[in-house]
Amino acid sequence: MKKIFLVLTLVGSFLMNAQEKEQPSTTPSSVKFGIKAGFNGSAFSRGERNEVDNSEKIKAGSHIGVFANIPLAEKFSIQPELLFSQLGSKTEDLFIHDSGDYFTKQEYDYKTNLNYLTLPIMVQYNILPQLYVEAGPEFGLLLGGKIEGDGRNEMRYDGTTVVSTENFSNKIPMKIYNKFNFGIGIGAGYYFTQNFGVTARFTAGITGIFKNDYGNKVRNNALQLGVAYRFK
Repeated sequence: MKKIFLVLTLVGSFLMNAQEKEQPSTTPSSVKFGIKAGFNGSAFSRGERNEVDNSEKIKAGSHIGVFANIPLAEKFSIQPELLFSQLGSKTEDLFIHDSGDYFTKQEYDYKTNLNYLTLPIMVQYNILPQLYVEAGPEFGLLLGGKIEGDGRNEMRYDGTTVVSTENFSNKIPMKIYNKFNFGIGIGAGYYFTQNFGVTARFTAGITGIFKNDYGNKVRNNALQLGVAYRFK
């Protein structure tokens, strides 16, 4: 993760220097570079599983990165971004099997943290000079992640009940996850000054996060709230 932050910092420094070296004749409609950061609230969406009662809750994360805003027309611009983004979900699983002679109950409460390097490409429309709405695709590269939580297993057979608990914190098995992620984002932003603004975006996952989903595609969904700073 430290390497990612270092890369983003170097890219941001490069963009700032490039902006400073622009000719004096540059107009306000020229390309602007900037940095952004903020909060991620993410959760998985998935199909129904017949044997498991499953629920997903929002997991907190963050995003940080750089962007370039490129004017296309008087009110339209395109904004590619390069972000380090934390996605994932909080999950509660409940499995119960009761055949009369044999009873088992499994409960798991865990958090999946997925780290991505993302490339959103947003088309923005300025409703007002300081207010815009946006939409566009987002491409993601999975860097790694972790699953952590706890579980409780209860088994009852022939009048005997056995209960066991466990705590776990493991790196995700990358070989079962799709390396690339694709989603569609919509959002808005407001600049209080020429340089400083606030942003909001919801990105809905299109591709599944697993290579084999067994008919139960699991997708990333995230709400991003943050701040942005455009260099002069």
